[in-house]
Amino acid sequence: MAQKNIVIVGAGFAGVYATKRLAKHFKHDKDVTITLIDRHSYFTYMTELHEVAANRVPQDAIQYDLQRLFCRRKNVKLVTDTVTTIDREKKEVKTKHGAYPYDYVMLGIGSEPNDFGTPGVKEHGFTLGSWEHAIALKKHVEDVVRRGAEEHDPAKRKALLSIVVVGSGFTGTETIGELRDWRDSLAKEYKLDPEEITFALMEMAPTIMNMLDRSDADKAERYMLKRGIRVMKNTGVVGVHEDHVDLKDGSTYPTATLIWTAGVKATDQAANFGLTQARAGRIVVNSHMQSQDDPAIYVVGDVSFFAGNSDRGEPQIVQGAEASAKTALLNIENQVAGKAADVDYKASYSGFMVSLGSRYGVANIMGWLHLSGFFAMLMKHLVNMLYFLQTYSGYYFFQYLMHEFFRTHDDRNLMRGHISRQGNVLWAVPARIFLGLMWLVDCAGKISGKESWFIDKLRLPFDWLQPATTSGASAAGADATSAASGAGADAVATTAKAVKSVFSLSYQYGKEPMMVFEKMPNWMYSITKAMIPNQDVAFFMQKTMTVIEILIGLALVAGLFTWLSGATSVMFTAIFCLSGMFYWVNIWMIPMAIAVMNGSGRAFGLDKWVVPYLQKTFGKWWYGKPKALYGSDVAK
Repeated sequence: MAQKNIVIVGAGFAGVYATKRLAKHFKHDKDVTITLIDRHSYFTYMTELHEVAANRVPQDAIQYDLQRLFCRRKNVKLVTDTVTTIDREKKEVKTKHGAYPYDYVMLGIGSEPNDFGTPGVKEHGFTLGSWEHAIALKKHVEDVVRRGAEEHDPAKRKALLSIVVVGSGFTGTETIGELRDWRDSLAKEYKLDPEEITFALMEMAPTIMNMLDRSDADKAERYMLKRGIRVMKNTGVVGVHEDHVDLKDGSTYPTATLIWTAGVKATDQAANFGLTQARAGRIVVNSHMQSQDDPAIYVVGDVSFFAGNSDRGEPQIVQGAEASAKTALLNIENQVAGKAADVDYKASYSGFMVSLGSRYGVANIMGWLHLSGFFAMLMKHLVNMLYFLQTYSGYYFFQYLMHEFFRTHDDRNLMRGHISRQGNVLWAVPARIFLGLMWLVDCAGKISGKESWFIDKLRLPFDWLQPATTSGASAAGADATSAASGAGADAVATTAKAVKSVFSLSYQYGKEPMMVFEKMPNWMYSITKAMIPNQDVAFFMQKTMTVIEILIGLALVAGLFTWLSGATSVMFTAIFCLSGMFYWVNIWMIPMAIAVMNGSGRAFGLDKWVVPYLQKTFGKWWYGKPKALYGSDVAK
């Protein structure tokens, strides 16, 4: 087969999704090369921009490096550059610094905010259409709150501490909800009464959140009102100034922070390709996602305009981007295989989810399942995580979990901070060291002397390992002594009955502690007997278990591989319990081992240096070194 070049322009939701799928499909075909071009060296998770703008997650939490995403895909070439045009005669995608031949192009250059020419938005307002916009908004909010805290003039102070969001779509409602979450920590930092920082959501229509069912939107509205957010419907903004906005009814509203989220349009770059455009500058495509001007050019995501289902085009959301990308990539695969590009676009919207801060949201799944609060937010997180699985990115799946659940500040996560690792792990250090010493002290008697587990003497109390009872003449001798010893045996039995084992979670003076299991459960008995069938294996297991216990103790005391050591402690304790070798009074080892797994080795422990070193070393080996620029013209 002749060499085929597939060029994908734009590393957004559609572009990354398509590149991953095409790379997997053609991974054994050396004649197909896939080139992904974007002006950034990273993919921005656009639907979470509000989390950066409102300081819930670190600035780089929604930046996913393309090198990490694609370094294992050897048939993908990454290029960091700005595409200027497509030369359809030469079949080349031209950039500022080069040109790339193509057989098929997929344009996924996205969208940008649309202010509809409203005066003052560009000069005095803020939008949320890029990572840079989110950073600028975050810095601005911090600045106006700081200035507002120091302002003596009441009118100026009110304007500085008033935040207005225009537009009640996904971006607007999620942004104002997240900023409201940030309010209390901002107020505390700048010594303000939180009530002085106010929020207003302005919507030109008579209802808000019109992409949802009315019942779900009403729940969201009630929640916002409860949180002190002013909801202003039938309110049009016709002018934006430094310290106020002009409203359609002729009044003004004081604010130094206006965030415009009332519309989107195709990026201005879409006009550079000489392709037919429609509403809001979007490029017109047919049902196969091909540009109506050139069947070799596919257009996907927010920048495409397909009028087959609505004269307004498809919704500019992630589900639409993925659906259009899937249609395009399947048609490209068909064409490479010599088949017709006859896969039609199918709209697939499994639901809508909107968050109003870190702990509350509303969701409509499959048109019939309505969720709110905790379960709506949980569903939103699951959908986000599903995207990483769809794009085969285990690394960023893990990073998402860390940023959203375990590395958050001010209790701003779904679990209200209860599982956040921002708590000081210093207080777990004594527990870690004590648990480690317990293992070492327990093993002290197993190392040497008559009770050593390293000599070939059976220590495991399993009945199938015990030597068989002596018969014949020995039995007769045993009978002869039985009468003499009978009285003594009865006395021992009486004493044993007197000291009855008692359930307790701590030692009690004069009481016999109770075993967790008096005898192994049948299923555990079968497994253990299969694993340790005879004394030779038992001797080996005794020595191996002792060595592991010593290593666990040393690792915990030193704070080395603490998570693994704690998990192994839990596993060993559970095995001892099921084997009939453990008392209830020692069951504390399990919750203590779980507690020290929460990063306690990073305080006064070797994990402070070892874990970051291993992460850096293995990350570089597996994913390569992230760079700011990719391409043949970059100096090595």
